[in-house]
Amino acid sequence: MIHKLQPLPYAYNALEPYIDETTMRIHHTKHHQSYIDKLNAAINDYPELQNDTAEDLLKKLNTIPEAIRTAVKNHGGGHVNHSFFWSILRKDIPIGGEVASSITNKYGSYDNFKNEFSTKAASLFGSGWTWLVLVDRELDIMTTPNQDSPLTMNIKPIIGLDVWEHAYYLKYQNRRPEYIDAFFHVINWEKVNEIFFDE
Repeated sequence: MIHKLQPLPYAYNALEPYIDETTMRIHHTKHHQSYIDKLNAAINDYPELQNDTAEDLLKKLNTIPEAIRTAVKNHGGGHVNHSFFWSILRKDIPIGGEVASSITNKYGSYDNFKNEFSTKAASLFGSGWTWLVLVDRELDIMTTPNQDSPLTMNIKPIIGLDVWEHAYYLKYQNRRPEYIDAFFHVINWEKVNEIFFDE
């Protein structure tokens, strides 16, 4: 196994009541694990790729052998996106720091940002992700389908929200906007500020 599932930095029930324990456990141990297993299978016959991080594989996706490029994009993206998602979750961390100032400068207020982000997440057709990203040092909100990662476009993610149904359906069923609203209660703004400054 080249890539391995890392334990969450908190208990499965740490985000209750916003994200339930059962969803977190299944999402992490089943869905995320499956992406890792399939990424490892894809690169099994390509030893030259086995020392690369999953992030590096996505950044050089156009150079990946065509026979496994789609698998690396889908399953490598699933691994990277989920690892990023877990890292920015923590309950009751108030927004602050340079990210808060940058959001206010860009969107006029935190509420304006939240509304725009939420609208894009709620209206994303099918499965995918909604991101706050840095593009040429400017904040922007973007969506990606499936498990596509901003890294393949040389774009730095700052916040990412999984809007696949498996991320919320046990608790919220088809009420995606409720799940999106809950997400804003579990953003680890301390971690987001670290990512913002990490070059």
